[in-house]
Amino acid sequence: MKEEIPIKRTRGWLTSVCAAILVVVSLAVPLAGVSRADSVKVEIFSWWTGGGEEEGLKAIYKVLEQNNPGIEIINATVAGGAGTNAKTALKIRMVNGNPPDSFQVHGGAELIDTYVKTGMMEPITGLLVGWGVKDKFNQQILDMCSYKGQIYSIPVNVHRGNVLWYNKAILAKHHIQVPQTMDEFLEACRKLNQAGVVALALADRNKWEATHLFEDILASSLGTAKYNGLWNGKTSFKDPGVKQALDTFVALMQFVNADHAALTWQDTTKMLYDGKAAFNVMGDWAEGYLKTLGWIPGKQFGYLPVPGTKGSFMVITDTFGLPKGAPHRRGATTWLRTLASVGGQDAFNPIKGSIPSRLDAERQLYDVYLQSSMKDFAADKLIPSIVHGTAAPEGFITALNETINILISDGDADRALRSLQRAAALYL
Repeated sequence: MKEEIPIKRTRGWLTSVCAAILVVVSLAVPLAGVSRADSVKVEIFSWWTGGGEEEGLKAIYKVLEQNNPGIEIINATVAGGAGTNAKTALKIRMVNGNPPDSFQVHGGAELIDTYVKTGMMEPITGLLVGWGVKDKFNQQILDMCSYKGQIYSIPVNVHRGNVLWYNKAILAKHHIQVPQTMDEFLEACRKLNQAGVVALALADRNKWEATHLFEDILASSLGTAKYNGLWNGKTSFKDPGVKQALDTFVALMQFVNADHAALTWQDTTKMLYDGKAAFNVMGDWAEGYLKTLGWIPGKQFGYLPVPGTKGSFMVITDTFGLPKGAPHRRGATTWLRTLASVGGQDAFNPIKGSIPSRLDAERQLYDVYLQSSMKDFAADKLIPSIVHGTAAPEGFITALNETINILISDGDADRALRSLQRAAALYL
């Protein structure tokens, strides 16, 4: 049996902020079930504007329209990988009593702490039971969408965060073996660097991309049990593996592209496609983007768990729920029913580069990488992502982003370790 994914609940200043938000919302938002204009219209808020993401969203919109002729879809997207801009815009809307009908949110701490505990969401357990689909989802993923026995959002997908992507032609040209350990990865990067090749494509324009790299290195250094222990109090940030991860991160910085501060995750993924870099560490939404560029998984590009994390699956799930006071509640529940359907999930995920959260998906619709991801998801131990809102509260994520951003500039792993320990003491 798999371990339960540790999800840290928010404490301290964020709880106070959320309480304040609740007061404002309670004054501004109608009671649940009372809609302002219950027409067949739905405003869907997300950050899916990048390659693979936008195409996947359009595919599920098509299913929604086919099953509900005449429905009006308001596509409220805000650009920015991992929701860097969207999350701020969404909080402003929620505080002002102007919720969208449904919005994208990562399952885990991001959903539960920010929106469920503050009373901003309707439970949707009854809808899932009524539609006869409550038992069709992976239970651990559904648990990430639940609080006190009630389900608050529908997981549309499962992403894997700990993936190393590589350009097969570059590795073949320079006689580089696919690395299985972190030491082998560092050695491969050294050889490529000596040959004048950018070994590792890095972006940190939005900060989270670099933190994504670090959390994968952290999982590699600590191992599954100790990494999960960071979020349930069983592992201290004084563990030597934390310092080792920071040192490894610093070592890798000598092999990255000089323009990293100007790039986003799409830019670094495209560096592989353009032959400008050999490796990239990114979640498997990168696979969706590479496919939109015309590449075929296993042919032009390869993939494997980040060295040192084989047997661990860093899980990230995008979910949508029902805000209290949704202006078009009927449209919102129609959208949620589409997300919960096999047809909706199978239209979206093969394009997005993710696997479905439903257990009865049509496996043959998924490419060789996604089928391998399904296999690993069923067998591996699950570990939560920090930067994508599964493992830790928002305050810690912000502090970690800042710490890693500074570490890129000054290379001071000792200072970064002290910063992480302070953040852990304050937020975890």
